[in-house]
Amino acid sequence: MDPVLASLLSHPDIWRGDDCAREPASLPSGFPELDAALPGGGWPRGALTELLLEREGIGELRLTLPALTRLQAEGRSIVWVLPPYRPHAPGLLAAGLDLSRLIVVRGCTAAEALWAYEQALRAPECGAAFGWMQAREERVVRRLQVAAREGRTWGVLWRRPGQRITGSAAPLRLSLDSEQGKLALRILKRRGAELARPITIDLTRAPGAPLYPLPTGVPPLGRSSVSPSQSHRHGTRLPHRKAS
Repeated sequence: MDPVLASLLSHPDIWRGDDCAREPASLPSGFPELDAALPGGGWPRGALTELLLEREGIGELRLTLPALTRLQAEGRSIVWVLPPYRPHAPGLLAAGLDLSRLIVVRGCTAAEALWAYEQALRAPECGAAFGWMQAREERVVRRLQVAAREGRTWGVLWRRPGQRITGSAAPLRLSLDSEQGKLALRILKRRGAELARPITIDLTRAPGAPLYPLPTGVPPLGRSSVSPSQSHRHGTRLPHRKAS
C-alpha cells in the first residue's frame, strides 16, 4: 500500500469496514473477550443495544452487572421499564448494585412504558435504561436511538424469546444463548465486520445470585399500586431488604 494512503487510513476519524468503528464513548462490559469484539471496547454510551434472548434465565442480566455497577460508581442511576419478572433484591445487592439508584417502572400501559423509557434515555442523570417493551416499529426505535444519543445513555432493548425482529435501527444487536454452561453471544450487528463464531463467557466471574426467572411458585411482577395514569411519572424503587 502506498505510504501516503496508509497514513491517511490510519487517521482515527476514518473507519474501514473490516474493522470496528470507533465509538466516541464506551462502557467496559467487565468481560475482556466481549470488549474486544465491541466497537470502542465496550457497551456504547449514547446508543441503543438490542439483546435477543433465545431462552430466558441463562444469565442475561448477570452479563450487564459489571457495567451497571460502574455506572452507579459514577453517580448515575439505572432505570428498568417493565421487567418481566420481579427483580431479586438480595441478588442485586450481592452483585454490588445500590438499590437507591435503581428505579423500576411498572404497572403501566405500553404507551406509558414507552414514554417513561424515552424520558430515561434523555435524562442526564440516567446511566443505563433497560426496556422490555415490544418496540417494533422502525420509527419508534429510531426515536429511542436519538434519545439515547442525546442523553449519552446506554439503552438496552431486551427482546424476549419469540420477539425477534429482522431489522432494527439499533447500532448494536446481540443474540444470547447458553452453550455448555456458558453464555454464548452472537453479534448480529455492529459497526464493523461480521464475526463468524460466537463469544462464550463464563458468568461465574460476575458476582451475585441469579436475578431471574423467579423460583418455582413465585408469581411474576404484578401491577403496581401506582395508578396507570401516574406510573409513567413515578418510578418504583426497590427497597433494600425485599423486592416489592
